[in-house]
Amino acid sequence: MSERFVLNETAYFGRGARIELANEIKSRGFNRILVVTDKSLLEYGVTTKVTTILDEAGISYDIYSEIKPNPTVTNVQQGVDKAREFGADCIVAVGGGSSIDTAKGISIIITNPDRYDVVSLNGVSNTLNKGLPVIALPTTHGTAAEVTINYVITDESRRVKMVCVDPHDIPILAIVDSELMESLPKGTAAATGLDALTHAVEGYITKAHNTMSDMFHMKAIELIFENLSKAVNDKDRKAIENMALAQYIAGMGFSNVGLGIVHSMAHQLGAVYDTPHGIANAILLPTVMRFNGEVCSDRFREILCHLGRPDAKDLSDKDVINTFVWMIQELSKSVGVTQTVRDTGCKEEDLEMLAEKAMEDPCKPGNPRDVSKEDFIRLYREAM
Repeated sequence: MSERFVLNETAYFGRGARIELANEIKSRGFNRILVVTDKSLLEYGVTTKVTTILDEAGISYDIYSEIKPNPTVTNVQQGVDKAREFGADCIVAVGGGSSIDTAKGISIIITNPDRYDVVSLNGVSNTLNKGLPVIALPTTHGTAAEVTINYVITDESRRVKMVCVDPHDIPILAIVDSELMESLPKGTAAATGLDALTHAVEGYITKAHNTMSDMFHMKAIELIFENLSKAVNDKDRKAIENMALAQYIAGMGFSNVGLGIVHSMAHQLGAVYDTPHGIANAILLPTVMRFNGEVCSDRFREILCHLGRPDAKDLSDKDVINTFVWMIQELSKSVGVTQTVRDTGCKEEDLEMLAEKAMEDPCKPGNPRDVSKEDFIRLYREAM
């Protein structure tokens, strides 16, 4: 049996790494760049740190910034129209998962115009052509969209988050410049960092995990526990750089082996209540890990031992689960994330609807423990 592993071809890391952008664009023969970003990054001058490089190099570009925190079908279609009008031959995505996911959707439709409806891209895609080249510069240390074959778009009409999986969308180049992350508001830094932790933990216990993905996920978990609090609370530059690396490493893993029901449930909170994805994951992670621990306490034990808890090898399965969940909760508290599902606007009468949607989510099959609609209802209730 073979196992496929897909990674992007080139990545730069380090504070100030964006300086490589102009040379990469010119050496690859690109001439007209669509910069995909969001309005808040434009307003706070983060995108300018990238476009200044294009200006100084005399590279022609236009900007598309009509992107919601949970990007929609309409956002992608408007971006496609903008790219076509400008005649873009490359997309530079500057932002978090929202901007990079939107850029991926635009990229795929430009070269596969029959998918302009966007909704036909849901799930494991069978597009024929590689997308328009995307260069991704993440500004958050959480989503790893710059290295994954996934992107998530909200279908507004059905209030459903579509998880699109397509090797044709992976950026050709990632520039992970921690300086672009240093001005993140504390809440965003915390949420995206916990998103990265969710990726790493779910990727480590997913049914499809393998030796290579285990290597990536374990290192990411270690880096996140060591650096997230300092990156969020102290704005420590080295910690932020380590978080940038951690989320990228986690992305290399989960992009290839999938996730689990934390994401299945979080996607519904984002689609229905517009809950930021990182916050949704952080709210749900402890509850779901307690549920999953009944079938993968051995994996939790490995994580605890790696995190400096050698006593974990002698703990009972129940104590291993409790200890691991407690560590996750303490990390969340340390960065100010204490919300519950109720804080998203969710009500008891919504739980069945959310559970039905979660049952159809593409991340569900990867969960290490089988889950029913009744399980989802109970888990949402417990997280309230």
